[in-house]
Amino acid sequence: MHPNWDKCLISDLVQNYKGGHPGGAMGMAAIGIALWKYVMKYSPTNPSYFNRDRFVLSNGHTCLFQYTFHHLVGYEHMTLDELKTYHSSEEESFCPGHPEIEHPGIEVTTGPLGQGIANAVGLAIASKNLAATYNKPDFPVVNNNIFCMVGDACLQEGVGLEAISIAGHLQLDNLVVMYDNNQITCDGSVDLTNTEDINAKFKACGWNVIEIADANYDILSIVKAMEDAKNSDKPTLINCHTIIGIGAPVQGTAVAHGAAFGDEGVRQVKLFNGFNPDEKFVVSDEVYEFFSDIKQRGINHENNWNQLFENYKNSYPELGEELQNRIDGKLPKIWKDLIPKKFPIQDTPSRKSGGLVLNPIAENCNSFMVGVADLSPSVNMAWNGKKDFQNPNIKTTCGINGDYSGRYIHMGIREHAMCAIANGIAAYNKNTFIPVTSTFFMFYLYAAPAVRMGSLMELKIIHVGTHDSIGTGEDGPTHQPIALAAFYRSLPNFYYFRPCDSIETAACYETAIEADGISFQ
Repeated sequence: MHPNWDKCLISDLVQNYKGGHPGGAMGMAAIGIALWKYVMKYSPTNPSYFNRDRFVLSNGHTCLFQYTFHHLVGYEHMTLDELKTYHSSEEESFCPGHPEIEHPGIEVTTGPLGQGIANAVGLAIASKNLAATYNKPDFPVVNNNIFCMVGDACLQEGVGLEAISIAGHLQLDNLVVMYDNNQITCDGSVDLTNTEDINAKFKACGWNVIEIADANYDILSIVKAMEDAKNSDKPTLINCHTIIGIGAPVQGTAVAHGAAFGDEGVRQVKLFNGFNPDEKFVVSDEVYEFFSDIKQRGINHENNWNQLFENYKNSYPELGEELQNRIDGKLPKIWKDLIPKKFPIQDTPSRKSGGLVLNPIAENCNSFMVGVADLSPSVNMAWNGKKDFQNPNIKTTCGINGDYSGRYIHMGIREHAMCAIANGIAAYNKNTFIPVTSTFFMFYLYAAPAVRMGSLMELKIIHVGTHDSIGTGEDGPTHQPIALAAFYRSLPNFYYFRPCDSIETAACYETAIEADGISFQ
Protein backbone atom coordinates (compact mmCIF):
# COMPACT_ATOMS: atom_id res chain seq x y z
CA MET A 1 0.00 0.00 0.00
CA HIS A 2 1.42 3.35 -1.10
CA PRO A 3 1.41 6.09 1.59
CA ASN A 4 0.49 8.90 -0.83
CA TRP A 5 -3.21 8.99 0.10
CA ASP A 6 -2.27 9.95 3.69
CA LYS A 7 -0.12 12.84 2.50
CA CYS A 8 -3.05 14.23 0.51
CA LEU A 9 -5.53 13.75 3.37
CA ILE A 10 -3.23 15.51 5.82
CA SER A 11 -2.69 18.48 3.50
CA ASP A 12 -6.49 18.77 3.09
CA LEU A 13 -7.10 18.66 6.85
CA VAL A 14 -4.56 21.38 7.59
CA GLN A 15 -5.84 23.55 4.77
CA ASN A 16 -9.39 23.04 6.07
CA TYR A 17 -8.31 24.71 9.32
CA LYS A 18 -5.92 27.02 7.45
CA GLY A 19 -3.22 26.25 9.98
CA GLY A 20 -1.46 23.47 11.81
CA HIS A 21 1.48 21.19 11.11
CA PRO A 22 1.29 19.22 7.85
CA GLY A 23 4.92 18.60 6.89
CA GLY A 24 6.15 16.14 9.49
CA ALA A 25 2.99 14.05 9.47
CA MET A 26 3.17 13.75 5.68
CA GLY A 27 6.79 12.63 5.75
CA MET A 28 6.01 10.00 8.38
CA ALA A 29 3.14 8.30 6.49
CA ALA A 30 5.10 5.18 5.55
CA ILE A 31 6.23 4.78 9.17
CA GLY A 32 2.54 4.83 10.16
CA ILE A 33 1.69 2.02 7.77
CA ALA A 34 4.53 -0.06 9.22
CA LEU A 35 3.34 0.58 12.78
CA TRP A 36 -0.43 0.27 12.61
CA LYS A 37 -0.72 -2.31 9.82
CA TYR A 38 2.19 -4.65 10.49
CA VAL A 39 4.00 -4.25 13.80
CA MET A 40 2.02 -2.94 16.77
CA LYS A 41 -0.17 -5.13 18.98
CA TYR A 42 -3.34 -3.19 19.83
CA SER A 43 -7.13 -3.35 19.59
CA PRO A 44 -9.15 -0.50 18.05
CA THR A 45 -12.35 -1.80 19.66
CA ASN A 46 -10.74 -1.61 23.11
CA PRO A 47 -7.86 0.90 23.01
CA SER A 48 -7.07 0.39 26.71
CA TYR A 49 -6.72 -3.40 26.82
CA PHE A 50 -3.95 -4.09 29.29
CA ASN A 51 -1.22 -5.90 27.35
CA ARG A 52 -1.33 -3.68 24.27
CA ASP A 53 1.78 -2.12 22.83
CA ARG A 54 2.00 1.57 23.74
CA PHE A 55 2.64 4.32 21.21
CA VAL A 56 3.85 7.81 22.15
CA LEU A 57 3.99 10.70 19.68
CA SER A 58 6.71 12.82 21.26
CA ASN A 59 6.68 15.28 18.35
CA GLY A 60 3.03 15.88 19.18
CA HIS A 61 2.52 18.70 16.68
CA THR A 62 2.46 15.96 13.99
CA CYS A 63 -0.73 14.60 15.58
CA LEU A 64 -2.49 14.12 12.23
CA PHE A 65 -0.04 11.24 11.73
CA GLN A 66 -1.72 9.46 14.64
CA TYR A 67 -5.27 10.68 14.09
CA THR A 68 -5.45 9.60 10.44
CA PHE A 69 -4.25 6.09 11.22
CA HIS A 70 -6.68 5.80 14.13
CA HIS A 71 -9.40 6.58 11.60
CA LEU A 72 -8.18 4.02 9.08
CA VAL A 73 -7.76 1.11 11.48
CA GLY A 74 -11.21 1.57 12.96
CA TYR A 75 -11.15 3.56 16.19
CA GLU A 76 -14.87 4.26 16.40
CA HIS A 77 -14.59 7.82 17.66
CA MET A 78 -12.23 8.91 14.87
CA THR A 79 -14.59 9.35 11.94
CA LEU A 80 -13.73 11.31 8.81
CA ASP A 81 -15.97 14.12 10.04
CA GLU A 82 -14.10 14.06 13.34
CA LEU A 83 -10.80 14.40 11.50
CA LYS A 84 -12.15 17.58 9.95
CA THR A 85 -12.35 19.13 13.44
CA TYR A 86 -8.54 19.06 13.63
CA HIS A 87 -7.19 22.14 15.40
CA SER A 88 -10.66 23.70 15.51
CA SER A 89 -12.27 25.55 18.41
CA GLU A 90 -14.78 22.73 18.99
CA GLU A 91 -14.46 21.84 22.67
CA GLU A 92 -15.51 18.23 22.13
CA SER A 93 -13.07 17.58 19.28
CA PHE A 94 -10.93 14.45 19.45
CA CYS A 95 -8.34 16.17 17.25
CA PRO A 96 -6.60 18.93 19.23
CA GLY A 97 -3.30 20.29 17.97
CA HIS A 98 -1.36 17.82 20.17
CA PRO A 99 -2.56 14.38 21.38
CA GLU A 100 -4.25 14.43 24.80
CA ILE A 101 -4.44 11.52 27.23
CA GLU A 102 -8.19 11.70 27.85
CA HIS A 103 -8.94 10.64 24.25
CA PRO A 104 -9.14 6.96 23.23
CA GLY A 105 -5.88 5.49 21.99
CA ILE A 106 -3.71 8.31 23.38
CA GLU A 107 -1.29 7.15 26.08
CA VAL A 108 0.07 10.51 27.26
CA THR A 109 -0.41 14.21 26.53
CA THR A 110 2.60 15.39 24.53
CA GLY A 111 2.84 19.13 24.32
CA PRO A 112 6.32 20.45 25.19
CA LEU A 113 8.92 18.75 23.03
CA GLY A 114 11.03 16.08 24.69
CA GLN A 115 8.40 15.14 27.28
CA GLY A 116 7.05 12.29 25.18
CA ILE A 117 10.29 10.37 24.79
CA ALA A 118 10.83 10.59 28.56
CA ASN A 119 7.24 9.39 29.10
CA ALA A 120 8.00 6.46 26.79
CA VAL A 121 10.99 5.54 28.96
CA GLY A 122 8.61 5.50 31.95
CA LEU A 123 6.16 3.26 30.10
CA ALA A 124 9.02 0.91 29.24
CA ILE A 125 10.15 0.81 32.89
CA ALA A 126 6.60 0.00 34.01
CA SER A 127 6.32 -2.84 31.52
CA LYS A 128 9.71 -4.32 32.42
CA ASN A 129 8.89 -4.18 36.13
CA LEU A 130 5.52 -5.90 35.73
CA ALA A 131 7.03 -8.58 33.50
CA ALA A 132 9.84 -9.27 35.98
CA THR A 133 7.39 -9.38 38.88
CA TYR A 134 4.57 -11.48 37.43
CA ASN A 135 5.63 -13.42 34.33
CA LYS A 136 6.17 -17.15 34.70
CA PRO A 137 7.33 -19.82 32.24
CA ASP A 138 4.61 -20.20 29.57
CA PHE A 139 2.76 -17.21 31.06
CA PRO A 140 4.07 -13.96 29.52
CA VAL A 141 1.17 -11.93 30.92
CA VAL A 142 3.09 -8.69 30.33
CA ASN A 143 5.18 -8.64 27.14
CA ASN A 144 4.35 -5.42 25.33
CA ASN A 145 6.63 -3.00 23.52
CA ILE A 146 6.76 0.76 23.73
CA PHE A 147 7.01 2.64 20.42
CA CYS A 148 7.86 6.33 20.40
CA MET A 149 8.00 8.77 17.49
CA VAL A 150 10.38 11.71 17.83
CA GLY A 151 11.58 14.56 15.66
CA ASP A 152 14.75 16.62 15.53
CA ALA A 153 13.52 18.94 18.28
CA CYS A 154 12.84 16.18 20.83
CA LEU A 155 16.44 15.06 20.50
CA GLN A 156 17.75 18.57 21.20
CA GLU A 157 15.74 19.08 24.38
CA GLY A 158 17.62 18.46 27.62
CA VAL A 159 14.89 16.23 29.05
CA GLY A 160 15.13 14.06 25.95
CA LEU A 161 18.85 13.49 26.38
CA GLU A 162 18.41 12.75 30.09
CA ALA A 163 15.80 10.12 29.22
CA ILE A 164 17.89 8.62 26.40
CA SER A 165 20.84 8.30 28.77
CA ILE A 166 19.02 6.43 31.51
CA ALA A 167 17.13 4.20 29.02
CA GLY A 168 20.44 3.08 27.55
CA HIS A 169 21.94 2.51 30.99
CA LEU A 170 18.93 0.40 32.02
CA GLN A 171 18.99 -1.49 28.68
CA LEU A 172 15.24 -1.13 28.15
CA ASP A 173 15.02 -3.51 25.20
CA ASN A 174 11.25 -3.09 24.98
CA LEU A 175 11.64 0.53 23.84
CA VAL A 176 11.71 1.42 20.13
CA VAL A 177 12.17 5.05 19.10
CA MET A 178 11.53 6.11 15.50
CA TYR A 179 13.34 9.32 14.59
CA ASP A 180 11.69 11.40 11.85
CA ASN A 181 15.00 12.71 10.54
CA ASN A 182 13.89 15.46 8.16
CA GLN A 183 16.61 17.90 9.29
CA ILE A 184 14.16 20.82 9.63
CA THR A 185 13.07 22.87 12.65
CA CYS A 186 11.08 26.10 12.88
CA ASP A 187 14.02 28.40 12.18
CA GLY A 188 15.46 26.50 9.25
CA SER A 189 17.68 23.48 8.64
CA VAL A 190 18.92 21.60 11.71
CA ASP A 191 22.55 22.36 10.88
CA LEU A 192 21.78 25.97 11.78
CA THR A 193 22.26 24.89 15.41
CA ASN A 194 23.06 21.19 15.54
CA THR A 195 25.70 19.18 13.67
CA GLU A 196 26.26 16.28 16.05
CA ASP A 197 26.31 12.62 14.99
CA ILE A 198 22.96 11.37 16.28
CA ASN A 199 23.76 7.70 15.64
CA ALA A 200 27.05 7.94 17.55
CA LYS A 201 25.29 9.79 20.36
CA PHE A 202 22.74 7.00 20.83
CA LYS A 203 25.33 4.25 20.51
CA ALA A 204 27.43 5.99 23.16
CA CYS A 205 24.38 5.94 25.43
CA GLY A 206 23.99 2.17 24.98
CA TRP A 207 21.38 2.02 22.22
CA ASN A 208 21.02 -0.14 19.14
CA VAL A 209 20.75 2.03 15.98
CA ILE A 210 19.17 1.13 12.63
CA GLU A 211 19.08 3.50 9.65
CA ILE A 212 16.37 3.73 6.98
CA ALA A 213 17.58 5.68 3.96
CA ASP A 214 14.15 6.25 2.38
CA ALA A 215 11.56 6.31 5.15
CA ASN A 216 9.14 8.25 2.95
CA TYR A 217 8.36 5.10 0.97
CA ASP A 218 10.37 2.03 2.03
CA ILE A 219 7.74 0.38 4.22
CA LEU A 220 9.31 -3.09 4.12
CA SER A 221 12.63 -1.84 5.46
CA ILE A 222 10.84 0.06 8.24
CA VAL A 223 8.87 -3.06 9.23
CA LYS A 224 12.04 -5.18 9.28
CA ALA A 225 13.80 -2.56 11.41
CA MET A 226 10.93 -2.54 13.91
CA GLU A 227 10.89 -6.33 14.13
CA ASP A 228 14.66 -6.40 14.57
CA ALA A 229 14.31 -3.76 17.28
CA LYS A 230 11.85 -5.94 19.19
CA ASN A 231 14.46 -8.71 19.21
CA SER A 232 17.34 -6.49 20.33
CA ASP A 233 18.88 -6.65 23.80
CA LYS A 234 19.02 -2.84 23.91
CA PRO A 235 16.63 0.05 23.34
CA THR A 236 16.61 0.86 19.62
CA LEU A 237 16.69 4.07 17.62
CA ILE A 238 15.39 3.71 14.06
CA ASN A 239 16.85 6.69 12.20
CA CYS A 240 14.22 7.33 9.52
CA HIS A 241 15.39 9.75 6.83
CA THR A 242 12.38 11.64 5.44
CA ILE A 243 11.51 14.80 3.52
CA ILE A 244 9.23 17.17 5.40
CA GLY A 245 6.10 18.13 3.45
CA ILE A 246 7.05 15.80 0.60
CA GLY A 247 5.23 16.71 -2.60
CA ALA A 248 4.41 20.25 -1.56
CA PRO A 249 6.01 23.26 -3.29
CA VAL A 250 7.75 24.01 0.03
CA GLN A 251 8.94 20.47 0.72
CA GLY A 252 12.19 20.17 2.61
CA THR A 253 11.99 23.67 4.09
CA ALA A 254 10.98 25.19 7.41
CA VAL A 255 7.84 26.61 5.77
CA ALA A 256 6.50 23.05 5.48
CA HIS A 257 6.65 22.56 9.25
CA GLY A 258 3.89 24.68 10.73
CA ALA A 259 1.62 26.29 8.14
CA ALA A 260 -1.07 25.28 5.67
CA PHE A 261 0.11 25.04 2.08
CA GLY A 262 -2.67 27.17 0.60
CA ASP A 263 -5.16 25.95 -2.00
CA GLU A 264 -2.57 25.89 -4.78
CA GLY A 265 -0.02 24.12 -2.58
CA VAL A 266 -2.54 21.40 -1.73
CA ARG A 267 -3.32 20.98 -5.45
CA GLN A 268 0.38 20.47 -6.09
CA VAL A 269 0.56 17.82 -3.36
CA LYS A 270 -2.28 15.90 -5.01
CA LEU A 271 -0.83 16.20 -8.49
CA PHE A 272 2.56 15.03 -7.21
CA ASN A 273 0.93 11.97 -5.65
CA GLY A 274 -1.33 11.16 -8.61
CA PHE A 275 -4.64 12.28 -7.11
CA ASN A 276 -7.45 14.41 -8.51
CA PRO A 277 -6.62 17.94 -7.27
CA ASP A 278 -10.31 18.91 -7.24
CA GLU A 279 -11.35 16.21 -4.73
CA LYS A 280 -10.98 16.72 -0.99
CA PHE A 281 -10.72 14.36 2.01
CA VAL A 282 -10.57 11.30 -0.23
CA VAL A 283 -9.92 7.88 1.27
CA SER A 284 -10.60 5.15 -1.26
CA ASP A 285 -12.35 1.85 -0.63
CA GLU A 286 -9.04 0.18 -1.45
CA VAL A 287 -7.36 1.93 1.49
CA TYR A 288 -10.15 0.99 3.91
CA GLU A 289 -9.99 -2.59 2.65
CA PHE A 290 -6.24 -2.66 3.23
CA PHE A 291 -6.79 -1.91 6.94
CA SER A 292 -10.01 -3.91 7.31
CA ASP A 293 -8.36 -6.85 9.10
CA ILE A 294 -7.04 -4.74 11.96
CA LYS A 295 -10.17 -4.74 14.14
CA GLN A 296 -10.48 -8.52 14.19
CA ARG A 297 -6.76 -8.93 14.67
CA GLY A 298 -7.00 -6.64 17.70
CA ILE A 299 -9.94 -8.59 19.09
CA ASN A 300 -7.90 -11.77 18.70
CA HIS A 301 -4.94 -10.19 20.55
CA GLU A 302 -7.24 -9.22 23.38
CA ASN A 303 -9.07 -12.56 23.57
CA ASN A 304 -5.82 -14.51 23.54
CA TRP A 305 -4.44 -12.38 26.36
CA ASN A 306 -7.63 -12.68 28.41
CA GLN A 307 -7.46 -16.48 28.12
CA LEU A 308 -3.77 -16.47 29.03
CA PHE A 309 -4.47 -14.33 32.08
CA GLU A 310 -7.32 -16.59 33.23
CA ASN A 311 -5.04 -19.63 32.97
CA TYR A 312 -2.35 -17.70 34.82
CA LYS A 313 -4.72 -16.87 37.67
CA ASN A 314 -5.65 -20.54 37.95
CA SER A 315 -2.00 -21.60 38.04
CA TYR A 316 -0.73 -18.76 40.27
CA PRO A 317 -3.77 -17.61 42.25
CA GLU A 318 -1.97 -15.26 44.67
CA LEU A 319 0.05 -13.51 41.99
CA GLY A 320 -2.97 -13.49 39.71
CA GLU A 321 -5.13 -11.82 42.34
CA GLU A 322 -2.45 -9.23 43.06
CA LEU A 323 -1.97 -8.39 39.38
CA GLN A 324 -5.72 -8.20 38.84
CA ASN A 325 -6.02 -5.77 41.73
CA ARG A 326 -3.25 -3.65 40.26
CA ILE A 327 -4.91 -3.69 36.84
CA ASP A 328 -8.07 -2.51 38.62
CA GLY A 329 -6.07 0.20 40.42
CA LYS A 330 -6.59 -1.24 43.90
CA LEU A 331 -4.05 -1.03 46.70
CA PRO A 332 -3.72 -3.79 49.33
CA LYS A 333 -6.25 -3.23 52.09
CA ILE A 334 -3.46 -3.11 54.68
CA TRP A 335 -1.81 0.06 53.38
CA LYS A 336 -3.29 2.41 55.99
CA ASP A 337 -2.32 0.04 58.78
CA LEU A 338 1.31 0.51 57.75
CA ILE A 339 1.27 4.20 58.70
CA PRO A 340 2.94 4.65 62.10
CA LYS A 341 0.66 5.56 64.98
CA LYS A 342 3.47 7.13 67.02
CA PHE A 343 6.48 9.23 66.09
CA PRO A 344 9.63 10.33 67.96
CA ILE A 345 8.95 12.91 70.63
CA GLN A 346 11.84 15.13 69.58
CA ASP A 347 11.55 17.48 66.62
CA THR A 348 11.97 15.55 63.38
CA PRO A 349 12.63 16.98 59.90
CA SER A 350 9.67 16.27 57.65
CA ARG A 351 11.88 14.33 55.22
CA LYS A 352 12.70 11.90 58.04
CA SER A 353 9.06 11.72 59.11
CA GLY A 354 8.18 11.09 55.48
CA GLY A 355 10.52 8.15 55.38
CA LEU A 356 8.91 6.70 58.50
CA VAL A 357 5.51 6.94 56.78
CA LEU A 358 6.23 6.01 53.18
CA ASN A 359 8.93 3.38 53.53
CA PRO A 360 6.79 0.65 55.13
CA ILE A 361 4.03 1.34 52.59
CA ALA A 362 6.42 1.15 49.63
CA GLU A 363 8.06 -1.96 51.07
CA ASN A 364 4.78 -3.85 51.35
CA CYS A 365 2.77 -2.51 48.40
CA ASN A 366 4.14 -3.38 44.97
CA SER A 367 2.22 -0.52 43.36
CA PHE A 368 4.75 2.00 44.69
CA MET A 369 7.81 2.77 42.59
CA VAL A 370 10.24 5.26 44.06
CA GLY A 371 12.72 7.33 42.06
CA VAL A 372 15.41 9.50 43.61
CA ALA A 373 17.74 11.93 41.84
CA ASP A 374 21.03 10.87 43.43
CA LEU A 375 20.03 11.91 46.95
CA SER A 376 19.21 8.63 48.68
CA PRO A 377 21.17 9.48 51.86
CA SER A 378 19.36 12.82 52.19
CA VAL A 379 15.71 12.27 51.30
CA ASN A 380 15.02 9.08 53.31
CA MET A 381 13.04 7.29 50.59
CA ALA A 382 14.92 3.95 50.75
CA TRP A 383 13.36 1.20 52.85
CA ASN A 384 15.23 -1.68 54.48
CA GLY A 385 15.78 -4.51 52.04
CA LYS A 386 14.67 -2.49 49.02
CA LYS A 387 15.65 -3.84 45.62
CA ASP A 388 16.79 -1.47 42.91
CA PHE A 389 15.27 -1.35 39.45
CA GLN A 390 18.47 -1.92 37.54
CA ASN A 391 19.95 -3.53 34.46
CA PRO A 392 20.73 -6.98 35.89
CA ASN A 393 23.78 -7.32 33.64
CA ILE A 394 25.53 -4.37 35.31
CA LYS A 395 27.56 -4.91 38.46
CA THR A 396 28.34 -1.49 39.88
CA THR A 397 31.63 -0.49 41.45
CA CYS A 398 29.82 0.57 44.63
CA GLY A 399 28.04 -2.80 44.89
CA ILE A 400 24.47 -1.43 44.67
CA ASN A 401 22.81 -3.75 42.17
CA GLY A 402 19.36 -5.03 41.29
CA ASP A 403 17.10 -6.23 38.50
CA TYR A 404 13.90 -5.27 36.73
CA SER A 405 11.69 -6.49 39.58
CA GLY A 406 13.13 -3.77 41.82
CA ARG A 407 11.01 -0.74 42.68
CA TYR A 408 13.65 1.76 43.74
CA ILE A 409 15.13 3.68 40.81
CA HIS A 410 18.38 5.56 40.99
CA MET A 411 17.54 8.28 38.46
CA GLY A 412 20.94 9.93 38.60
CA ILE A 413 21.24 13.69 38.39
CA ARG A 414 18.33 13.90 35.96
CA GLU A 415 15.54 15.69 37.82
CA HIS A 416 13.59 16.72 34.72
CA ALA A 417 13.60 13.25 33.19
CA MET A 418 12.87 11.70 36.59
CA CYS A 419 9.50 13.43 36.77
CA ALA A 420 8.69 12.94 33.08
CA ILE A 421 9.53 9.24 33.47
CA ALA A 422 7.25 9.14 36.53
CA ASN A 423 4.47 10.46 34.30
CA GLY A 424 5.01 7.54 31.94
CA ILE A 425 5.03 5.01 34.77
CA ALA A 426 1.77 6.43 36.13
CA ALA A 427 0.18 6.53 32.67
CA TYR A 428 0.90 2.85 31.96
CA ASN A 429 -2.48 1.96 33.47
CA LYS A 430 -4.45 4.01 35.96
CA ASN A 431 -3.17 3.40 39.49
CA THR A 432 -1.33 0.20 38.59
CA PHE A 433 1.69 2.18 39.73
CA ILE A 434 1.94 5.07 42.17
CA PRO A 435 5.31 6.66 41.34
CA VAL A 436 7.11 8.66 44.03
CA THR A 437 9.97 11.01 43.20
CA SER A 438 12.22 12.93 45.53
CA THR A 439 14.97 15.53 45.38
CA PHE A 440 15.72 18.89 46.98
CA PHE A 441 12.84 21.29 46.41
CA MET A 442 15.12 23.60 44.46
CA PHE A 443 15.62 20.89 41.82
CA TYR A 444 11.87 20.68 41.23
CA LEU A 445 12.41 23.96 39.41
CA TYR A 446 14.36 21.91 36.85
CA ALA A 447 11.58 19.32 36.84
CA ALA A 448 8.65 21.76 36.84
CA PRO A 449 7.64 21.26 33.17
CA ALA A 450 7.23 17.52 33.69
CA VAL A 451 5.38 17.96 36.98
CA ARG A 452 3.05 20.40 35.23
CA MET A 453 2.31 17.87 32.48
CA GLY A 454 1.55 15.17 35.06
CA SER A 455 -0.83 17.59 36.73
CA LEU A 456 -2.62 18.37 33.46
CA MET A 457 -2.95 14.63 32.81
CA GLU A 458 -4.39 14.10 36.33
CA LEU A 459 -1.92 11.31 37.05
CA LYS A 460 -1.46 9.89 40.53
CA ILE A 461 2.13 10.71 41.49
CA ILE A 462 3.73 11.88 44.72
CA HIS A 463 6.68 14.27 44.53
CA VAL A 464 8.66 14.89 47.71
CA GLY A 465 10.71 18.10 47.80
CA THR A 466 13.13 18.44 50.70
CA HIS A 467 15.70 20.92 52.05
CA ASP A 468 13.69 24.09 51.49
CA SER A 469 13.78 25.35 55.04
CA ILE A 470 15.45 28.53 56.29
CA GLY A 471 17.19 26.11 58.62
CA THR A 472 19.40 24.94 55.75
CA GLY A 473 21.00 28.36 55.66
CA GLU A 474 24.50 26.96 55.55
CA ASP A 475 23.74 25.86 51.99
CA GLY A 476 22.87 29.38 50.96
CA PRO A 477 19.86 30.91 49.23
CA THR A 478 19.95 28.39 46.36
CA HIS A 479 18.32 25.88 48.71
CA GLN A 480 15.52 28.23 49.74
CA PRO A 481 13.44 28.57 46.53
CA ILE A 482 10.62 30.63 48.02
CA ALA A 483 9.22 31.64 44.62
CA LEU A 484 8.74 28.03 43.52
CA ALA A 485 5.94 27.40 45.99
CA ALA A 486 3.73 29.93 44.18
CA PHE A 487 4.14 28.01 40.92
CA TYR A 488 3.16 24.69 42.41
CA ARG A 489 0.25 26.13 44.36
CA SER A 490 -1.16 27.48 41.09
CA LEU A 491 -1.18 24.17 39.19
CA PRO A 492 -4.57 22.55 38.47
CA ASN A 493 -5.29 19.02 39.73
CA PHE A 494 -2.40 19.44 42.16
CA TYR A 495 -2.23 19.09 45.93
CA TYR A 496 0.57 21.12 47.50
CA PHE A 497 1.38 20.29 51.14
CA ARG A 498 3.85 21.82 53.61
CA PRO A 499 3.57 19.73 56.79
CA CYS A 500 4.89 21.26 59.99
CA ASP A 501 5.46 18.08 62.01
CA SER A 502 5.37 14.29 61.85
CA ILE A 503 1.62 13.96 62.38
CA GLU A 504 0.89 16.39 59.55
CA THR A 505 3.40 14.59 57.36
CA ALA A 506 1.55 11.31 57.89
CA ALA A 507 -1.77 13.00 57.13
CA CYS A 508 -0.32 14.46 53.93
CA TYR A 509 0.85 11.07 52.69
CA GLU A 510 -2.50 9.48 53.48
CA THR A 511 -4.32 12.26 51.63
CA ALA A 512 -1.94 12.02 48.67
CA ILE A 513 -2.37 8.27 48.32
CA GLU A 514 -6.15 8.62 48.38
CA ALA A 515 -6.22 11.64 46.05
CA ASP A 516 -7.10 11.41 42.35
CA GLY A 517 -4.43 13.84 41.17
CA ILE A 518 -0.79 14.64 41.67
CA SER A 519 0.62 15.55 45.09
CA PHE A 520 3.66 17.44 46.29
CA GLN A 521 5.20 17.73 49.72
